Order: sequence, then C-alpha cells, then structure tokens
Amino acid sequence: MSTPPVVAPRRAAPGPVPVHDAVICVAAPALAVSAQHGQMRGDGLDGFYRDGRRLLSRCELTVAGAEPVTVQARLLDAGRARFLAVVRTPGDRGPDPVVTVERVRTAEGGERITFANAGPVRVALPVEIAFGTDLAALSAVAAGQAGADLTAGVSGSGLRWSSGGESARVTATPAPDAALGASGLLRWDLEVAPGAARTIELRVEPAPAATTAGSARAPVGDRPPPMWADARLEGDDPRAGVLLDASLGDAQALLLRAPEHPADLYVAAGAPWRMGLAPADALWAARMLLPFGTRLAAGTLRMLARLQDPATGRVPGVPRHSGPHLPPLDSGVEATLLFVTVLAEARRWGLPAREVEPLLPAAERCLGWMRAATTDSGLVVDPSADGPVRAEVQAYAYRAAVQGADLLDAHERSGADGWREYAAALRAGFRRGFWLEDPGGGRPALALAAGGRPVPVLSSSLAHLLDTGLLGEGALAPGLLDKGQTEQLGKLFAAPDMNSGWGLRTMSAKTLGFSPFGHRGGAVRVHETALAVSGLAAAGLEKEASALVGGVLDAAAEFGLRMPEIYGGEQRSAGGAPCPHPMACRPAAAAAAGAVHLLTALAGMRPDAPGGTVAVRPISAAPLGAVHLTGLRVAGQPFSVRVSRLGMAMIEEAAPGLRLGT
Repeated sequence: MSTPPVVAPRRAAPGPVPVHDAVICVAAPALAVSAQHGQMRGDGLDGFYRDGRRLLSRCELTVAGAEPVTVQARLLDAGRARFLAVVRTPGDRGPDPVVTVERVRTAEGGERITFANAGPVRVALPVEIAFGTDLAALSAVAAGQAGADLTAGVSGSGLRWSSGGESARVTATPAPDAALGASGLLRWDLEVAPGAARTIELRVEPAPAATTAGSARAPVGDRPPPMWADARLEGDDPRAGVLLDASLGDAQALLLRAPEHPADLYVAAGAPWRMGLAPADALWAARMLLPFGTRLAAGTLRMLARLQDPATGRVPGVPRHSGPHLPPLDSGVEATLLFVTVLAEARRWGLPAREVEPLLPAAERCLGWMRAATTDSGLVVDPSADGPVRAEVQAYAYRAAVQGADLLDAHERSGADGWREYAAALRAGFRRGFWLEDPGGGRPALALAAGGRPVPVLSSSLAHLLDTGLLGEGALAPGLLDKGQTEQLGKLFAAPDMNSGWGLRTMSAKTLGFSPFGHRGGAVRVHETALAVSGLAAAGLEKEASALVGGVLDAAAEFGLRMPEIYGGEQRSAGGAPCPHPMACRPAAAAAAGAVHLLTALAGMRPDAPGGTVAVRPISAAPLGAVHLTGLRVAGQPFSVRVSRLGMAMIEEAAPGLRLGT
C-alpha cells in the first residue's frame, strides 16, 4: 500500500503583531512601544510613532559593550514608562552592581537616561546607542509588513532619516562624542563620580522638512488640558481608586482635537491599532464619562454631526465582527442610534441648552435614518441585503426613540408623540418575535435571521437590553423585557457559562464556536460587562451585578489596574489569572470608560439637571465596601457622594438648588 504524501503546512501570512506584553506609552496621536526590557530593537511594533508614522524603530543602549540588565519596567502614567537596569563594571566588588541605569520614556518622543554611581570610586562608562528606522506607516508595521532600515545622516547633535517625503530625527543632550551616520550610532565617554549621576536626554521628532505649507502637523506638545484631574475614588478596596485613576488617565491619553475645531475633543479608539476616530467607541466613551463632565460628549457629538451623511442621517462606521453566528455589523448603525442617547443624557447631566440645540437637527436626522431602516413589524433591520434583525440594535433603537421624544419635547420641537408610538410598536414587535421559551425559563434571541428564524445564542451584547436610558427626574425608561424576563436574563448572565469569573463572556461557553479569545465569540469585553452591571443593579438584581463587579476588579488587578480592550474568557480557577488577548488595544477608550462606568454604577447617580434634581440609588450590597466619589459634575458644578458599607448613600457636595434624593 502506498504511503500518502505529506503536505507541508502553509506558511502563515504576515498578520497583526502581538502586543499583550508590550510597554505602551500613549499621548495621542503619539505613542512609544517596546518590550519589558526597554530596548527598541525594531522587532514587531517597537518604536516611537507620531500621526501613524514610525519615526524610530531602534533605540538600543549598551554600556561598556554590554546591555544593561533590566530589573523593573512600569508605567508611571499612560504617557510615561520607567525602566530600571543595572550594569557591571570592573570596579564592582562582589555580586552587587554599583551602577544603575534609569530610562524614563514619554510617548511624545522623549527619553531621559540617567547613569548613577553608588560606588566609592569614579567609573568610566563608554555608552553607545544604536538607532534606526524604516519610517513605515503604523498600519504596515501592524500587519507585519515593515520595510528595511534606512541609512541615517549626521545632523547637528544627532541623526536624521528621510524617505518618500517623510523625515525624522533624533537629537541628544549633551552632544555625543562621536556620531556614525552609516551605523546609526551615537557614542559618549562618560565619567561618573562616586555618589553622582550623569544624564543623556534624547528627543525623537519629525524633521522640519517632513511638513509642507498648508499641511503642518500639530505640535507634539499640543495636548488637551487635563479633563478629570479632580476625580477621586477612596474606599475600603484600594484597587478601585487606582483603577479609576488609571482609566481616566487612559482616556486622557487618547484625547484628540477635532481637525479645524481644536476646542472639540474626542477619544481615539485605542492604542496601538486604533489611534483614530471610531464613532461608536468615541460615543460610548463620552457617554460613560458623563458623570465627570459633559465637555467630551459635546465635542464628540459636534465632531460626528459634521461627519454625518446629511442625506441619510447615518453616522459613519465600519464593519465589525459579530461572532460565529452572525454576519458583521456596520458600527455606523450603533453610532447613529447612540448619537441620540448621548445627546439626551448629556443634557440630563447638565449640557447647556445653547449647546444642545445646535445638535438637535443631527439627532433628528439619526432618528430619520432609524425610521427608514424599520420594517413593517416595527423592528430595525441591518441595512445590508437580507441582514438580520439583531436584539442589540433593537435596544439601541428603542432607547433612541424614547430619549429622542424626550429631547424633542424639551426643546418644543414637533414629533415627540410619534416617536413614543414608534417605541411602543418596537417594544411590542420585540416581545412577539424575540423571546424564546424553553425549560430553563426562556431567553431572548440574539437575532432573527432570514425568514424570522431566531438565533438562540447567549451573548454579552444582550446586556444592551438592560440599558434602557435616563429620562427626567432620575427615571429610567421601561425596557424591552418585562420584569420576569429581565430577572431571567440576569440569571443567565450569572451562570458560569456566561460569567467567566473575570467578567461577562461575549458568547456562552456552551455555544458551538465558543473561543475564549473570540472578540465576539467568548472573550470578555469590559464595556458590555459594565453595562450589564448598571442594568442589573437598576433592575434590583444586585447579587448578579456584584459578582460581575468583583470579577472585573480582580481581573483589573491582574492587568496592573489598566484594562485592556478585551481579554480571554477562560473560566476562573483557584490561583488562576485572566489571559491577555494578544491583539487587544491597551489602553482602549471603551474599556477605560467601561471601568469608570462600572465604578460609578456603585453610586447609581441619576441626574436631571434641567429639572433641578439628582437621585442616588447605590448598589445596597456594596460589593467593594464603602466608597467615596469626588470630582463628579452635575449641572456643571462639583458633586460628590459617599456610599457606606451598608449601601447607604450620602451626598456631600452638589450644585446649589438641586433637589436631592436617594
């Protein structure tokens, strides 16, 4: 019998570069990436980037011909990292090194290298730094398709590279003792006295010739001012305060100014892959950060109103993966419907009428797009041919209709009653078509496929059914599910096939096609887990909400209290840890804002600034013990609240004239 031929496995095509263990500093639109040792070797995504261009890919330090041994790498904040290393010298006596090397790196292209001598004698340190770059686009580097290193030229106290109209340079202070352009090498002969230190400062930036008249880049240092500097969370669990600080710091690092409207701010989707505008992510971040002020929401809404298609009312988006059981969903659908919600809720938090009113026509266009996408059954269908009717889209649409009516009434514009009738019809159509009875108590379908066939898959996207939206006097809109169905969904979310112990899975572990690393097929998405927490708490399902709060905070601790966009949905076990997703953005706008939303849900604030009221309905189970939130903003004024270990709320600071309730 002949032996069948052996077929060699096909070589994988270049693809996204893993970054789960990288040190990433961000100050959008700039970032710096390296491995934990701090050296930039030109491997993977290593380098300094600005405006989507890699300015430097190699920055390799050697001292006396050897690399320092890195003993610690940590982020000082979202935009700065510190690497501490030691070097051996001939003067070392015994095993203890006397020379330390500290590298403090910033996303904006700065690095400060300090050599400290703790020994009793002067040491001579020959220092060399090898540089290189390909000036490649971030998209090419991310796809594993970077180019070859360019040849440097000596320029002043540093080096310079140019290619295809792009240029970059590195400058050094003090000036090097030798500069070798062909080798991309700068060299110093340092002497460090006992107990003293010497410092080399590097600066990486686009060279002046890289800009032309009319296309100058914004200065690297032109960063938005601190947005949430007063925000604090203190409490029994010290991790919660650190997580809030880190999450707001990540959001700050991702802030960008709108082109031609620099006062309008929005967030980039995430680093390193998504350093530009993603409308749905930007809106989610703006909404979840409303407890700390309305400026981000206002800037994001104005930015997207300028990008909105005036003919259809659609906000732009791109296809996003929807898991193994549904075709991709255009994120523009989510963004278009979320636009109305963010405007309505920003108004409730205190966005002044003078800023709301210019955005109402854009909101009305969003509602018009929604009506055009509505079927005779009262449900919103995907705009693609034969597209499914998704549960999450019905949640977006229902909330937009209810809150849109609220907006129109508040500003004496016509159509509010029609949108309330629309919402009632959508609710009736949803209840007819989406609830599936089964021996376990029933469940909502994930979607209705062609011919009305239900897709009976449990997903964290069903958390949107719990997110009904904020109305006047601290009330929440009635949901698409009735009380019993809401309680059943809470029970399903609490089961171990959905609650991984680290957060809510994007798909049940019992479902065909489950993968703990599936972006929509089983991994944990922070912002949807946070929505589930606030929705469950509002429905009185505090046990289920508290379990998710504890799981996410425990996961955050394993990630250094800096949340990634997604992480592995493996089941939690004793002594285990959540698995990082190798391609996840970190920081990511939706994840950072989701962590903030989860923490503020502990207090359960429901403002109505136009009505002059604010209610606070905390999670009485107090899953993190006592918490004290300050630096909040309601009606444009400072607001602070304390929740006791017994789950009782006390408002400590509020705008004059606000009627307070719990």
